[in-house]
Amino acid sequence: MASPAFSADVNNGKTLHQAKCYQCHAQKSGLGNGDIIYTRADRKVKDPARLKFMVSMCNTEMRLDLFPEDEADLVAYLNQQFYKFK
Repeated sequence: MASPAFSADVNNGKTLHQAKCYQCHAQKSGLGNGDIIYTRADRKVKDPARLKFMVSMCNTEMRLDLFPEDEADLVAYLNQQFYKFK
């Protein structure tokens, strides 16, 4: 899922998730749990391409100022932690 020019850093993805994503997702869930958005039955992400798209969309719409390698790190972390896509 990462570009051949660099390899994803899952630890950086985790750090970025805590700093840039968790709080917004906790508020959006209404339950104060930012992780539930990834594990709910009606989740929007069903494949790796959609995961990458959603991370990119959040970066753009929320003006997170993430570099492409940061997006790749976030995708790698979310996939490892929640989605487990091959």
